[in-house]
Amino acid sequence: MRRRVVIIGAGVSGLASIRACLEEGLEPTCFEKSDDVGGLWKYTDHAEEGRASIYQSVFTNSCKEMMCFPDFPYPDDYPNYMHNTELQKYIKMFAQKKNLLKYIQFETVVTSVKKHANFSVTGQWDVVTEKDGNQESSVFDAVLICSGHHVYPNLPVDSFPGLAKFQGSYIHSRDYKGPEAFKGKRVLVIGLGNSGSDIAVELSHTASQVFISTRSGSWVMSRVWDDGYPWDMVTLRKEPVFNDELPARIICGAVSIKPNVKEFTETSAVFQDGTEFGPIDSVIFATGYGYAYPFLDDSIIKSRDNEVTLYKGIFPPPLEKPTLAVIGLVQSLGAAIPTTDLQARWAAKILAGSCTLPPFSAMMDDIDEKMGKKLKWFGQSQTLQTDYITYMDELASFIGTKPNVLWLFLTDPKLAVEVYFGPCSPYQFRLTGPGKWDGARNAILTQWDRTVKPTRSRIVGGAQRPQTFFHLLKMLSLSMLLLAVLFVYH
Repeated sequence: MRRRVVIIGAGVSGLASIRACLEEGLEPTCFEKSDDVGGLWKYTDHAEEGRASIYQSVFTNSCKEMMCFPDFPYPDDYPNYMHNTELQKYIKMFAQKKNLLKYIQFETVVTSVKKHANFSVTGQWDVVTEKDGNQESSVFDAVLICSGHHVYPNLPVDSFPGLAKFQGSYIHSRDYKGPEAFKGKRVLVIGLGNSGSDIAVELSHTASQVFISTRSGSWVMSRVWDDGYPWDMVTLRKEPVFNDELPARIICGAVSIKPNVKEFTETSAVFQDGTEFGPIDSVIFATGYGYAYPFLDDSIIKSRDNEVTLYKGIFPPPLEKPTLAVIGLVQSLGAAIPTTDLQARWAAKILAGSCTLPPFSAMMDDIDEKMGKKLKWFGQSQTLQTDYITYMDELASFIGTKPNVLWLFLTDPKLAVEVYFGPCSPYQFRLTGPGKWDGARNAILTQWDRTVKPTRSRIVGGAQRPQTFFHLLKMLSLSMLLLAVLFVYH
């Protein structure tokens, strides 16, 4: 008898999980609160309770070759960076092509997930769902939580003295949908992440004045790299804020940057450097999101000091049986779709019994080690951030799909050069091992052609391929030069 798995959410994590369960011979049932797939990328005109929300003008920050499902490339004519509507079309195409829709029950809310009475023996869960006011309880052998991390806004009102007496309006970026309501107004955006930058730039075309308040600043990069190629196809990782317009809007005086807000008055904001901006009509908090699973006991996910403790960002170590996993919570410095696909594949193998988890102590030691590295590289944050390539290689090793580059150089040198010196594109993780896709080799060898295709709207000379090896050599030389300078002066 096949093991029944409940999947909560039909965004990219949920779809990846459905497909992964099917590949492992499991029986998935997915519950989705809305009436369609897509999750975060399903745009609505207003923010809905319990669902992720985006603004109308959102474009992707990862290019299409780096953010696809590993066995489902985007159409050739799709732009490298897509508007949310185009990504939503792609997600629906994937669900239809892979025949996943029949496993989804739409407009159904999961209200409770609790351990079954004999959980320590069976690892089963009691799951309560609600649709049209009617509740239903079922027993499942495993649970995959795929509800994302852009649902519950972090609105730190207690961190800003005087906000209670501020006479203007304030909202979280989750509730921002477009610039129309801010025409001619003086707006303060708090936060210099991707959302804060996007919103500030968009408002600067209609608002009378826009300020961005940031605690620590950020590197701001364009999506376009040398010779017009996408940034994340040429470099190794994606760390900075991506915004093509922000530097121009700043230098033109349409957007101004200020330090952290010290306090609010009735009509203005006083910053840490003593300067003041006012009168302010509206404040938009682009301050990120928190984690919450209202259907689940907090102690399962936050098992120590109220912090999220998940092995590899997926499995809660204290469970007697490894039958619950969280897919899509980790934010790697890369695209979400291939990350969640690999997470789901490993999780499904754990649930099916073809892979196993290490002992509890080993999992906790790994969490502590990763937490130390996270604090070193990313600072104090609730976000479960990790390096993309390191994380993907680790998960791929668990399931036997990490490419053996040395073997490739011996057997397929042309492919090996693309894998080793080219971008870490998702197709590599369907190149070999379980779940192998026969089209992976060709997808890797033609990824630059698909990158160029949407830009070739007129007849020009042949496009020059980026020389990734020489780019890496240049960066290495620069690093060595900087080290030499530091050595001389110290």
